Amino acid sequence: MPNTDLQTVFVVCADRARAAQLVPLLTRATVVHVTDAETLLREAHVQPPDVALLYSDLPGVPLSQVLPMLRQRTELAGTQWLAVGTKGLGPLLSAGADALISDNTPPDALALQVRNMLARAQQHHIIEGRVAVLQRRTDDWEHEEAVRDQLIHMLVHDLKNPIAAVMGLLEIVQDDARVPDDSRELLKVARDETQHLLHLAVNMLDIRKIQAGKMTLRRELMFSPMFREVISLACGDVGSGMRDRVIRTDVESNLSPASVDPEILRRVMANLISNAMKHTSAGGQIAVTVRGLQEAVQITVKDDGEGIPADDIPNLFAAFEQSRLTLHGRFDTGMGLAFCRLAVEEHGGTIGVQSERGHGSTFTFTLPLAHDDDDDDFVELVN
Repeated sequence: MPNTDLQTVFVVCADRARAAQLVPLLTRATVVHVTDAETLLREAHVQPPDVALLYSDLPGVPLSQVLPMLRQRTELAGTQWLAVGTKGLGPLLSAGADALISDNTPPDALALQVRNMLARAQQHHIIEGRVAVLQRRTDDWEHEEAVRDQLIHMLVHDLKNPIAAVMGLLEIVQDDARVPDDSRELLKVARDETQHLLHLAVNMLDIRKIQAGKMTLRRELMFSPMFREVISLACGDVGSGMRDRVIRTDVESNLSPASVDPEILRRVMANLISNAMKHTSAGGQIAVTVRGLQEAVQITVKDDGEGIPADDIPNLFAAFEQSRLTLHGRFDTGMGLAFCRLAVEEHGGTIGVQSERGHGSTFTFTLPLAHDDDDDDFVELVN
């Protein structure tokens, strides 16, 4: 069987003896004599060499004209080109030769140089193979991610409408005077859980969008009244559970404007307020505060609930890592807080939490202030 480990060396010259003297010195390579530039162009395509010796005294078409074309071929990316001669080496070097050597060099020294270049060519092929493997893995991963994104997208969009319909029907039945009080309470719980399911589905889709860089923020300049409005809407999004909590809102007047997507901020606030509600019992207090800093607007959501165990805090904003200890025993995926982190960071802000078991939790995040180049209206407002 032929030795598939053999490398190929082209000796491009008029004198066949130059190739013949290298044969016994390069036992791990196949030495091929190439007589002219035209043959080199043809043979290099059929059997790409690992090393090619280009003798500058070759008659006919100058090798310096052929070498640039050869270096552009993908299959010859790993080939090492060695210019050999005493004259005319400059054009070959300019054309892309990797090394130069005199044609008066003893055969042993020439063979040593060729072996060194064969080692470099082999290393290139090894790296090329590894890159190809990594590229295939990357392609497979990207394909799997695309399929996963499509599946999530289809699931969320197929779920949103029926969930919204169920919520609407539950509201209608809940408001019906004929429904007994005990059943009305069950309907309230069913509606809250349905709304929670809707939030989970939407958060899941938006997390994938942000991670893939596909969510475009629709930024607006937000002042104090808009922050109050967004917080009020977010409280309404949380559901009827807020009726059993005491919520206080304190928004600093005359805030410097922040450049924010109001709908995304509403979702962030709804998630944080919902999280606070889950960790407090009936009658618990939740405080939402908005303050201006030197370069940002700072928003805090504080509750007086059970607090978060210290071991849970480091991974609290990762999906599927939310604290499993809640007063209501509900298992949560953690998608809400994961969405909050990604959404705040997408705005250029930061988010964190301080909590002590048994003494409540305080979630704090920042939103950078708007600058002159954020919105054309900003310039008009400050002038």
